[in-house]
Amino acid sequence: MKFWKMAIALVPAMFAHAQQPWQHIQSPTAAQVASRWNDPPSAYGPEPYYSLAGAVDQTVVDRDLDRIKALGFRAVTVQAGRDMPFPYLSDAYFNFFRLFVNEAKKRGLCIWIVDDAGYPSGFAGGKFTELKPELRMQALVVAQRLTAASGEVVKVGVKPDTVGAIAINAANESTESVPINSGIIDWTAPVGKWQVLVIEHQFRTSPTRSETNPKRTKDTSQSLEDYLDPAATEQYLAFTHEQYKKAVGDEFGKTILGFRGDEPDYSIRGIPWTPAIFDRFKEIKGYDVQPYVAGFFAPKLTEQENRAKADYWDVFSILFRDGFFKVQGNWCAANHLEYQVHLNHEEAEMELARSEGDFFRDMRYVQVPGIDAIWHQIWTDTISDYPRLASSAAHVYGRPRAFTESFAAYRPTPDLDQARYILNEQFVRGINLVEAMFLSASSNGDMRLPPFMADAGFPALMEYTRRLSYLMAMGKPAASVALYLPTSSFWLGDDAADRTFVSAERLLSERQIDFDIVDENALAKELIPGRGTLETLSGNRFRTVILPAPMILSEAVVSRLRAFSRTGGRVLFLGCTPSLISERTILNARTATGVDFSWATVVSAQLPPTPTPPAQPPAVAPIPQVIPPDILQALIKAVPEDLKLDAPDTNLRFLKRRLEDATVYLFFNEGSEPLSHRLALMSEAKRAETWHPETGTVERLAFSNKKSALEIELKLKPYETRIVVTR
Repeated sequence: MKFWKMAIALVPAMFAHAQQPWQHIQSPTAAQVASRWNDPPSAYGPEPYYSLAGAVDQTVVDRDLDRIKALGFRAVTVQAGRDMPFPYLSDAYFNFFRLFVNEAKKRGLCIWIVDDAGYPSGFAGGKFTELKPELRMQALVVAQRLTAASGEVVKVGVKPDTVGAIAINAANESTESVPINSGIIDWTAPVGKWQVLVIEHQFRTSPTRSETNPKRTKDTSQSLEDYLDPAATEQYLAFTHEQYKKAVGDEFGKTILGFRGDEPDYSIRGIPWTPAIFDRFKEIKGYDVQPYVAGFFAPKLTEQENRAKADYWDVFSILFRDGFFKVQGNWCAANHLEYQVHLNHEEAEMELARSEGDFFRDMRYVQVPGIDAIWHQIWTDTISDYPRLASSAAHVYGRPRAFTESFAAYRPTPDLDQARYILNEQFVRGINLVEAMFLSASSNGDMRLPPFMADAGFPALMEYTRRLSYLMAMGKPAASVALYLPTSSFWLGDDAADRTFVSAERLLSERQIDFDIVDENALAKELIPGRGTLETLSGNRFRTVILPAPMILSEAVVSRLRAFSRTGGRVLFLGCTPSLISERTILNARTATGVDFSWATVVSAQLPPTPTPPAQPPAVAPIPQVIPPDILQALIKAVPEDLKLDAPDTNLRFLKRRLEDATVYLFFNEGSEPLSHRLALMSEAKRAETWHPETGTVERLAFSNKKSALEIELKLKPYETRIVVTR
């Protein structure tokens, strides 16, 4: 027995030993980090998103890689582009790709491979449509619309793919179930005018932007795979990843860092479906969902239909995780690589909940969780806390890095200072790997650069980015506050929970409270309980959990939080406690009336909503939130202080990480005016330093010690960052 326990204990250690340093959490000393601070390894980026478009050859590759390195990049994200002289995924393509890898290696550049010839990931350059149509994406859709008035009989045969039918009253949008017996609808309309919807499962796909599409447009001609079927993803890997392995597998985990995915989601007219979903639903939830499915298409759902639909999305998100993301993450891990991917709608959680299910579930097996900032999600007039989704997923699941795809579709295109702002706003929210969009091969003799990349100061910005990326990937996150993402409430259509969540993000940021976002799975089972703490796989311990007006919580979460509170942890409900408590199903969730929440602090005051970003960026700074006094007082009592300002300042942002013998503080002035503060850091450190990512230098910082705090002067120009390290 002892032998087996020792063998099991050795497995994680053996796996960690096999990993490259950038693939796992490291706890170096400040001196060790400082020794590499000036010239970090290329694996920490940054990298441009580069397309092999046009008549690419050795000359083009040599010219472009030299230019990429001169721009300050130390890695490159590479995608098969349009009009290459060889077909995508052909032997000739992989021969050329071998050449590309060799030339990047000569220059000390690392490589991320874009996993498809465009986006979203999962169509294999059209091979599913061409070679494996049975594994294409599927959906439940309205296949027929039949009309009937009072007393009319609807009698019609339906296809074997039909899953249900429902009648909708035109006058009041009430509904009536329409039975199907032996493939026949035989139904008499009650009083009124009715429309009968016949629901089928059909092959439907999100639109794909494929470089192999001769129409040069984003359309549905090249179908995505069935994301919910692991066999489809295995076929995807066979079409793509396995072929790269044959061609350049000897550089996996060395020059080649991993595969990069892009925006897998269900942007479809219909509801995600796969042949196994009804059976899996019954296994997970214990009831048959098919009788409810037609009702999901009604304009007004009954309470039971709404709850059953939330259960459906719960199961859909599990299948999406296991059928698509997990298969790829496991394949990359087995091949010494990392899988990085971002979803769609990260800045709009209600939309993400509909099209991707659950951000944290999707990222559970992804080694480098990501977001994008490619239009107006981040700007000087826009509050943008959503990058914490990616960094929080990395922290919760024990991953050292979180990435951003930045800049691609900004209108107007940012200048160099604006580009720096966009990056800094993400760094201070935990992003530490940067991909800059977009460069295309210079097949016509000229590599056209976005204006900010053409700026003479851009290489220096990339050196700044590389040092900051490296430093903020070292050690462990230090957030002690967890903010709950109420995805189950989103599935129930709870807009209020979404508004409160976004406002709570802003509230914490404006009060200089470092926090991570957590989901139901983390609170219910994945965080490690201690005495008054809940610990992530990265090692940071939450001492406060904040829940923004959730409509529903699971019994597992309530039990976990109750135990957490009774051992010294702090739990704060903003707006209200849940009205429903679920166990196995949301359908049969019980009312929370009478449930004892005396172990938590409940503040009924409402946070003001965060404004929606404007379509075009005006030269106006965002207005600070007005915090209700009840919420402010509850927050002060519930959250342990990391720092104290001599005066409140809603423009100062803050992030903290711990090294073996030091603490790293990243400060950012998010405002358009300079700031100056006497700042007390809750630390008994005996030394303070300023680390300069612009130059790679370190200098001593004057400070004073007062009552277990280290006091410093902090002066920041508009949009400036400062790194303070205490030892």
